[in-house]
Amino acid sequence: MVRTVSRITPALAFVAALAIPAMASAQNFTVQKYDIKGEGGTDYLTAEPGTGRVFVSRSSHVMVVDGFTGKVLGDIPDTPGMHGIALAPKDGFGFTTNGGDSTLTMFDLKDLHVIKKVHAGINRLDGIMYDDFSNSILSINHSTPGTAVVVDAKTGDVKGRVELSGNAPEGGVSDGKGHIYINIENKNAIDVIDAKTWKLVTTWDISPCDGPTGIAMDRKTNRIFSGCSGTSVVVDAGTGKVVAQITNGTGVDALGWDENEKLIYIPAGQGNGSVTVVHEDSPDKYTTVATVETFKGAKTIAVDDVKHMAYLFQPEYGPAPAPDPNAPAPAPGRGGRGGRGPRGPMVAAWFISIKH
Repeated sequence: MVRTVSRITPALAFVAALAIPAMASAQNFTVQKYDIKGEGGTDYLTAEPGTGRVFVSRSSHVMVVDGFTGKVLGDIPDTPGMHGIALAPKDGFGFTTNGGDSTLTMFDLKDLHVIKKVHAGINRLDGIMYDDFSNSILSINHSTPGTAVVVDAKTGDVKGRVELSGNAPEGGVSDGKGHIYINIENKNAIDVIDAKTWKLVTTWDISPCDGPTGIAMDRKTNRIFSGCSGTSVVVDAGTGKVVAQITNGTGVDALGWDENEKLIYIPAGQGNGSVTVVHEDSPDKYTTVATVETFKGAKTIAVDDVKHMAYLFQPEYGPAPAPDPNAPAPAPGRGGRGGRGPRGPMVAAWFISIKH
């Protein structure tokens, strides 16, 4: 296992001149990188609060990693075309979205054994989330139209289906009171779902956000954080209005939130790869406290707000083969995430931790 360590202490002289509160200005971050090997690309990863375990998507399986040491603890097999992992702590189960066969894999959190496969959509299963209010898992699908399939977190049975306003839904978050908010990437919007009736209630325009993907929420201040390329936004969950904007990098595909430290983590996979760390000073005021260098392509993130750790994962690839001169150019993507041409063989699989 290869391990590299760096320490980041951001210079904030200009912040001090603005009389930012001490909690927002004194921020230190330690970055560690581990080559965890293994096969497959990646999409999302999920941290289990307080235990140090991190669930990393690897295309056809899930690697379970110790976030403190980078040691691989286990593996969940047979998750074809997988994207995300959600944990249902009340009943001790986890779920994955498998785009390859339109299923969720339901597994036991204690020993990781697979319980069953749940047919949870028509096609293009992508994001996934847990709603503690209804004790449900939502599979968020890039179907046409976009859908959220609702699964009982205790039994694994499908119990509802919500038709969304766009065909590119991304991350979702619950307020714990019966409302669910889902980013709609192709409409620069948030859909609001009633978790009692499983109906779409309304859709909010969240411009100037371009291509919203990751999402989190401060339930105490009733603010939603929507991760977007270049400029992320803060939304008042009571009114649907954008109340603040955050400047960050491009190639954003997730967003992390440490509720106890009031820190937002926004990963950017473009350029050399970085995470913008932002402090919530008040419901409508936000201060960038650090830009942490990570690794090119690392665009998703998970946060353990008990241990105050953030995690990213990104394979490293060698030189790409010479392109076919007759092949069409890759289609451009939204939000700076871009189309991708041929790439070389995988030479490392970087699991990255950021300790605050």
